[in-house]
Amino acid sequence: MKKIISFFLAVCISLPLFAQYKHKVRGNIAIPDLKDFLTLKCDFHIHTVFSDGMVWPVVRVDEAYREGLDAISFGDHIEYRPHKETNGTSHNRAYEIALPEAKANGIILIRGAEITRPMPPGHFCALFLTDADELDKPDYMDVFRAAGAQNAFIIWNHPGGIWQPDVVKWWPEHTKLLELGLLHGIEVVNTDEYFPEAHAWCLEKKLTMFGSLDPHQPLFFPPGKHRPMTLVFARSRTKEAIREALNERRTAVYFEELVIGEEKYLKELFENALDIEVTKTDRQARITFTNKSDLTFHLKKTEDYDKRLVYFRDFTLVPQGKYTITVGFEGGIKGGDVNFTVENLYVQPNKGMRYTIKI
Repeated sequence: MKKIISFFLAVCISLPLFAQYKHKVRGNIAIPDLKDFLTLKCDFHIHTVFSDGMVWPVVRVDEAYREGLDAISFGDHIEYRPHKETNGTSHNRAYEIALPEAKANGIILIRGAEITRPMPPGHFCALFLTDADELDKPDYMDVFRAAGAQNAFIIWNHPGGIWQPDVVKWWPEHTKLLELGLLHGIEVVNTDEYFPEAHAWCLEKKLTMFGSLDPHQPLFFPPGKHRPMTLVFARSRTKEAIREALNERRTAVYFEELVIGEEKYLKELFENALDIEVTKTDRQARITFTNKSDLTFHLKKTEDYDKRLVYFRDFTLVPQGKYTITVGFEGGIKGGDVNFTVENLYVQPNKGMRYTIKI
């Protein structure tokens, strides 16, 4: 009886959102593309009533549409389904129910599931499955082999937090999965937590970085707020292009005001987000930054800056804003390198990206 009540509660929560479908507006978060790649906004770890979520699958598509996402995947638990008696036995149902709505609204829906085991090895999302039911096996290695047989892309979820031991630790079981080609990425951010250890592992072990909300309840974000997401730098807006980008580790994580990723992608993202104009006289230069994106950038003068260039230590470039700094010349110089760190573009664990403007 409790399971039936929970199921109908989830449907009732979802009904107001269904009623708004004909009035819904596609959201947009302005994040620039790169020279050779589109920047796709994605969340690959989302729960529905087909595991322990409180939301009908179609509503998850609607949420993604309203928030301006390009692609999503349901990470409903294989091993934990409290509504199984009312929702049926197949692990593919959430995907099948949501797929028509996703197609109608231009949302790329990727079939996935969450492997939910005690640590080690922990929780994992398997993406690009052909049949999630094949993962319903007692032994966890048999589950991973079944996912591998479907050429799944496998992500280690939330390597720290309440689901794991007190320390964020790489276990021998993870080494085994990596060596067998059954571990491809890690959530560097889950919900509201950044894991610098996972960030380091991605760089060290050549794993793909992910950021996920992992939601169970209905979603609402006020203006100016957004869910944690994975930015995928893809050659086209297709499922196949997303897979190719994940294989090549072309991702970044967008979390609050942080963007986390490899320097070569964050540098281009930063440059494409801004127009930078420099005007000079014999005594000073003026640098005007026009931020064309919805990203925020926190800039800080580096410790090794040229002391003959005089400018403020810290400044912030707000979304869709303009900011001008004045750089004074001393000691007879006529120009030089303005060195700063973009504090919230993490290219190493908890370390911002260094950038230079020549004037």
